[in-house]
Amino acid sequence: MLTDNEVFVSDVKEDQKAIEKKRLWWHSRRGMLELDVLLLPFLEEVYSDLSDEDQAKYRKLLDCEDPDLFSWFMQHKRPEDADLAYMVNMILNRVQPS
Repeated sequence: MLTDNEVFVSDVKEDQKAIEKKRLWWHSRRGMLELDVLLLPFLEEVYSDLSDEDQAKYRKLLDCEDPDLFSWFMQHKRPEDADLAYMVNMILNRVQPS
């Protein structure tokens, strides 16, 4: 059985995760339909199940400029950064399975 302190710590961690997910939702909402239809469902449906490392890669992807993201997701260009390329492929494979 959990102690009151363990329950409190667990609740705080869950609250922090919920706040972080809301922040990420706003960063994932780019205002460009082509990006929104890829990023928002990925965040809602996949992000929580990713490893900490892959979550960090997703957050890194969100720091990129919209024109770059658009070019990568439309497959006009490929990110030079391996972490970004990995995350772009993961998101594209989710909507375009092989």
